[in-house]
Amino acid sequence: MTRAGYPGTFDPCTYGHLDIIHRAAVQFDEVVVGVLTNSAKTPLFSIEERVNILRDVTREIPNVSVKSFSGLSVDFVVSCHASILIRGLRAITDFEYELQMAQTNRVLNPNVDTMFLNTSLEYAYLRSSTVREVAAFGGDISRFVPPSVAEQVYRKLGLK
Repeated sequence: MTRAGYPGTFDPCTYGHLDIIHRAAVQFDEVVVGVLTNSAKTPLFSIEERVNILRDVTREIPNVSVKSFSGLSVDFVVSCHASILIRGLRAITDFEYELQMAQTNRVLNPNVDTMFLNTSLEYAYLRSSTVREVAAFGGDISRFVPPSVAEQVYRKLGLK
């Protein structure tokens, strides 16, 4: 059985994230989505909320599970008994950073490979920070996130 880990902050989960999750789920027997607890960031949603949001929006993908983690992504992948770390790429600017991280992870654990999936063109511009900013100004985020996520974002911001 081939298992892959897809770590990220997912604050909030966007259609771009879901694109990567769906496509990874086709490539691997199991995909474990890891929601990062990152003390360097101040997320809109708590770790529990982000895990629950992802579980909700991926519930119909039978080979996807979601759990939280802290620490290094490469260690998360190993803890899932996986050998593939999935990363999404939107643009060339992502690639430079992600390549450096993949090389670092390879040094940290030579048994873990990183697989890059290019985000579908319709989501190539999309970032969670953009979703939060548009929502904070009362903008329509319905084309960026699933309806249930949009509702939670607006509620969290006290807008709807």
